[in-house]
Amino acid sequence: MNVRIDTEGAFGSALVTLEAGETFVSEAGAMYRASPNMEISIESRKKKDEGMWGAFKSGIKAMFAGESFFLSSYTPNDGQSGEVGLAPTHQGEVRSVKVGPDIWICSGGSYLGSSGGITLDTQYQGLTKGMFSKEGLVFVQASGEGDLLVNGFGRISSVDVSGGITIDNGHLIAFTEGLDYTISKAGSGWISSMMSGEGLVMNFRGQGKVLVQSHDPSRLGGVLGPMLPPREG
Repeated sequence: MNVRIDTEGAFGSALVTLEAGETFVSEAGAMYRASPNMEISIESRKKKDEGMWGAFKSGIKAMFAGESFFLSSYTPNDGQSGEVGLAPTHQGEVRSVKVGPDIWICSGGSYLGSSGGITLDTQYQGLTKGMFSKEGLVFVQASGEGDLLVNGFGRISSVDVSGGITIDNGHLIAFTEGLDYTISKAGSGWISSMMSGEGLVMNFRGQGKVLVQSHDPSRLGGVLGPMLPPREG
């Protein structure tokens, strides 16, 4: 398997080459091209040995994490290699990271795809963190071994954390397991924090890596929203 960032910059995409017997999964709707020998199937987000109720619960958790209820699965069907191109919905970069031994935890909406050796699960962040963070109540946990694709709005940067780092709320993409975070105000007081436009921040502590996006899509929406014509009933 070869996972290559095919297009960089504001319209990032990835090209995944699969050998016979290999599988790659992605968010449903992420594919924009595929070789003719690529078999594409749609599956729910259930874990192994889960029944219909387990699949339903996994899908609901994924929706709370900003992901779709279903995943698309890609496998060459003729014993030859094949390729599939994947891209996120919004503008921004795509980044490939290795899972194993590190376990990666993706914020809501940042998961794009992963190789067949990776197990996806949902991780509840707690009511307080979920309510005050723009990242969502539930994160996606990627464990096992293989390639993980994430996407972000704007540029994605990788930060090595040794002790601690502060990330502005709404800019988190993913972080390695072992890091923990708390939510706090950006300034010394609530008024100064809100007046500065920063509001809340995420304070990470521990040893690991964090991926951050340079732009916050919710802020862009706040700017563009008032300029759009009102919806007609």
